[in-house]
Amino acid sequence: MFKFEKLIFGDLGWGDEFLIATLMTIIVSICSMGLGIFIAIFAAWAKLTYNKFLKFIASFYTTVVRGIPELLVIYLIFFGGSAVVMKIAKVFGYTGYIELNAFTISVVAIGIISATYSTEVLRAAFLSIDRGQIEAAKTLGLSKFQIFYKILVPQVLRHAIPGLGNVWQVTLKDTSLISVTGLVEIMRQTRISSNVEHSPLTFLITAAFLYLFLTTFSGKFFNYLERQSNKGFVQTS
Repeated sequence: MFKFEKLIFGDLGWGDEFLIATLMTIIVSICSMGLGIFIAIFAAWAKLTYNKFLKFIASFYTTVVRGIPELLVIYLIFFGGSAVVMKIAKVFGYTGYIELNAFTISVVAIGIISATYSTEVLRAAFLSIDRGQIEAAKTLGLSKFQIFYKILVPQVLRHAIPGLGNVWQVTLKDTSLISVTGLVEIMRQTRISSNVEHSPLTFLITAAFLYLFLTTFSGKFFNYLERQSNKGFVQTS
């Protein structure tokens, strides 16, 4: 049965711990989404370029990461991340041991996964822009940089917001997998509390409610951004 008294704040309940775990989930999600978008910008550009090598690298990256289980990606980063960083450090003359903490591993792993989906969102958003606008801008004498930040960026963002909203929801829920790294987020805290109190149903329902609250609020926020970005544009059927 659900035991509400186990969720009160203070020494007698787990409310404080779940609040901290929820904040950690949000922080990891934001950092991972930011890293994912950063990677996706370059990956989307590589897919859109005429350079066959860059296009192959970007396509290989998105195909491989999306083609294997997300938990496996996290494990690969968890067990192989430090080794890769140390090899890079040796190039610069550092030979000491480098250990990545759980937060860094979690952000990098979820960010790499998130980037594969954001890449396709940004690529599709760019392709949705009428090429005639770019040609008109060139005719008016705008430089490449002016075309980029005055024409391309605003429209890419407008078209990308709905897709990025979906990527955010996936990223938020993917944080439930990083409990294997030892980082205490919602699912890790759920396991700890369940093992101590021997009342898994109470804490599983709590975790479900917290994720539902976060995803619902996030969905409304992205819907608001979408409405704001579409102001002044005529919607055609």
